[in-house]
Amino acid sequence: MGTLGIICGGGAFPIVVAEAALKAGRKVFLLPIYGFAEAAAVERYPHEWIHIGAFGKLSGVLRRNGCRQVVFVGTVLRPRISRLRVDWGSLKLLPRVLGMFRGGDDHLLTSVGRIFEEHGFELVGAHQIAPDILVPPGVLGAHQPREEDIDAAHFGQEVVRALGPFDIGQGVVVGGRRILAVEAAEGTDLMLERCRDLRANGRIKLGHKSGVLVKAPKPGQDRRLDLPSIGPRTIELAAEAGLAGVAVEAGGVIAANIEDIVRIADETGLFIVGLDR
Repeated sequence: MGTLGIICGGGAFPIVVAEAALKAGRKVFLLPIYGFAEAAAVERYPHEWIHIGAFGKLSGVLRRNGCRQVVFVGTVLRPRISRLRVDWGSLKLLPRVLGMFRGGDDHLLTSVGRIFEEHGFELVGAHQIAPDILVPPGVLGAHQPREEDIDAAHFGQEVVRALGPFDIGQGVVVGGRRILAVEAAEGTDLMLERCRDLRANGRIKLGHKSGVLVKAPKPGQDRRLDLPSIGPRTIELAAEAGLAGVAVEAGGVIAANIEDIVRIADETGLFIVGLDR
């Protein structure tokens, strides 16, 4: 199948995917992104650093290393257009790139993916290489959600589906059938910090251990790109925000450190549940 090219943002996911590919007998070549990927983590693998926007260099590196299949994985914050490191290979794409930024993250990522495909690369989802990162269905850990928690979680799924056409984030916090917070440009962690602060200053008056963080992909989203994720910090912040637990779409949300996530949830008294669509 050839060498797998892994374009690496921050966090643990790029290494999890690389190890899964190696375990399956595939060679890997990593392209860590300056400012996001963790140098100490990628040093153990064949790699070459890249800047966001340098498509000419990136595509050349992929071809020289026999990478027809490519995975995008890891945290990358949406850059300012002025911070793109445009090279000769991407200069002719600049009018399209400017158009990509006129919309939400899904619009941007789908447009980037289309450019890769037009240049002969095949995009593969991180979960297709490392299926164990998908959160499974059912309750994970020691704490069970109450009936009202499950009802709130299903309501949250409806909210995510309703917001999807507007290319808004992949997470909401709900209490009962009340929307407490919607994830937008700030991301999940800062949304949870906002919920924590709102509870502390009395704007959210729910009792302790109430409310649910719900995460799910947007309807129609290309699941090869930017599946929603949870990690240990997600659970810590949900606990600080006084929530009862975390509900995610089973098979539609990824987690790199599921054992640590479950351990922290058990220690802090939160449930984690994977829901059907």
